[in-house]
Amino acid sequence: MTSIEILPLIALVAMFVIATFFPINIGILGFIGAFAVGYFALGYDDKEILEAFPSSIVLTIVGVTYFFGMAKRNGTIDLLVNSCIRAVHGRVTVVPWVFFFVASVLTALGTFSPAAVALITPAAMAFAARTRMSPLVMGIMTINGAHAGAFSPISVSGVLVRDIVENNGLSIDPWTLFFASYGINLLLSVLTVVGYAALSRMRGLEYTATGTTKPLPTTGSRDDSPSLPSGGSGGTQVLARPTTTTLVDAPAPVTRVQKLTLFLTATLLVLVLVFHLPISFIAIAAGAVLAFTDLKKQSEAIAGISWSTVLLVAGMVTYISILEEVGTIDTLAHFAITLGAPMLVALVLCYVIGVTSAFASSTALLAAVIPLAMPLLGTGALPVVGVVAALAISATVVDVSPFSTNGALVLANAQNIERPRFYRQLLVNAGVVVAVAPALCWLVLVIAPSLV
Repeated sequence: MTSIEILPLIALVAMFVIATFFPINIGILGFIGAFAVGYFALGYDDKEILEAFPSSIVLTIVGVTYFFGMAKRNGTIDLLVNSCIRAVHGRVTVVPWVFFFVASVLTALGTFSPAAVALITPAAMAFAARTRMSPLVMGIMTINGAHAGAFSPISVSGVLVRDIVENNGLSIDPWTLFFASYGINLLLSVLTVVGYAALSRMRGLEYTATGTTKPLPTTGSRDDSPSLPSGGSGGTQVLARPTTTTLVDAPAPVTRVQKLTLFLTATLLVLVLVFHLPISFIAIAAGAVLAFTDLKKQSEAIAGISWSTVLLVAGMVTYISILEEVGTIDTLAHFAITLGAPMLVALVLCYVIGVTSAFASSTALLAAVIPLAMPLLGTGALPVVGVVAALAISATVVDVSPFSTNGALVLANAQNIERPRFYRQLLVNAGVVVAVAPALCWLVLVIAPSLV
């Protein structure tokens, strides 16, 4: 690698170090780094540097946190959470798996995983807050569910991967790809619940992996605003629960505003899932409609938009796009091909696409990295569907990172938590997933079939 390719990587590491020890949003550092590398190394002007600015991600976060912030203020989210609790008769351990299944169904039917996570996360995070379930576990369950169905034969990602392979003269069974993705994400979800439960018992953690029906405290220091850490924490609200042995509450009367919110939510689902309209603009429009029901809270709704999340994601995605322009990503992938040993090459590619996808577009990386493996697969030394599935899953399963859209949505919608602490938990979890998931995919999907 040349110095022009190495220095941006060193700068990326420095950003993490600075953001770890100082209360500064890493998105700010990302924009600074993008300017420094883009202007001085590539000779780009400001328009060229911002060419890959993730406007769709920004609008998705703005629209979703705006609309569901209004829904939370008028009590609709609590209404939905209570309905879910009553549906399982107080068995709180079942509900996270319901969210997992619903998210997988949405993506299997063709919804992009960020859209599915955006639709489900507000209710899931509210449920976690009501039952003292770890928001980290609930967020991972929701994201893994969305990833589980992301490679169905009719999904966008499934079709994309299949077309890439077929354009290179090879073929894969689309259902094998789908079930491989579903199985790996289901396994990771089980490991998450079991691992967090064990850690909770050993360290006496405040939250549990499965939730509780015990009453919640009525006071405490929690940040209930949908924003990222930027040097301070938010409010002190903690949802109170009556002293009962069950979370099944009597149905409360539904107000006209809540009925309107439910109608808008159903309309949003239809427009996004059936007519494939962008959830960002639809959510913004729906939030504006709700704003007219209580104009006095309009400023609160605007302030409740997760601006810090927007800054973080936009800054990091912009910087990673500059790394791609410099050639750092391509160099890493080509270096993996030159290693020679097919099994080792497959493992290295899984890690290249996994590590990079924690910060960049998974879809873009699928189109960039999978073709690099096609010459190797053409030799017949490795199972085609196994390697392709391992690469595809490695690219998406790491989206629990707070720098990805899915992770950012979880971070933006988490309730009753110390947000800087939750941010660090997401970051640590993402590091574990990046370290473990590519190797797991390689072992299960590449090595195991080769030994049969």
